Amino acid sequence: MAGSIARRPLLGLAASLPLLPFAARAEAEACRATLGDDGLYHQPWFLESFLILPEDLEEAAAEGKRFAVLWELKGCPYCRETHLVNFADPEICDYVRRNFAILQLNLLGSRVVTDFDGEELEERALARKYRVRFTPTIQFFPESLDAVGGRAGREIEVARIAGYYKPEHFLAMFRYVREKAYENATFEEFLLETLG
Repeated sequence: MAGSIARRPLLGLAASLPLLPFAARAEAEACRATLGDDGLYHQPWFLESFLILPEDLEEAAAEGKRFAVLWELKGCPYCRETHLVNFADPEICDYVRRNFAILQLNLLGSRVVTDFDGEELEERALARKYRVRFTPTIQFFPESLDAVGGRAGREIEVARIAGYYKPEHFLAMFRYVREKAYENATFEEFLLETLG
């Protein structure tokens, strides 16, 4: 009898876990997107915010990170790709998590957001103010609040991804911003130099 018990297949949670080291499983979990009740995919490491952009930028800078806003829309197939392809790539996920604080906003959302210039607008009105027309769109902002000078976000962004970028170019844009390459080159020039 004892022999037959030992030959039983493993059941339950232990059987469903991949045979990966704990750190690798934790890393994969940190990069796994979930579909929220709002119809948007969310990363567990995205910024939890009171939607006051100057404060979000200031907190990101205090942590040594750059601040970015990711605009998405329910049902957007390229938003889905951004999460399930780009952010699912461990290299991309790790780089962005370590170097950026990302606030996710809904292109048609109704939450009230305080812009850098102090104006309070619903997400959809802020998207119009920022001329966000495609999803996903990622806006990258200066590295410190000093560079903002009370101006609106559209006036101070240092770079923008409008639409879907394939993983290689997606990661390159985050490096472009982190390295402040926008001070000396266009993104296209940066791509030619770094990717050949």
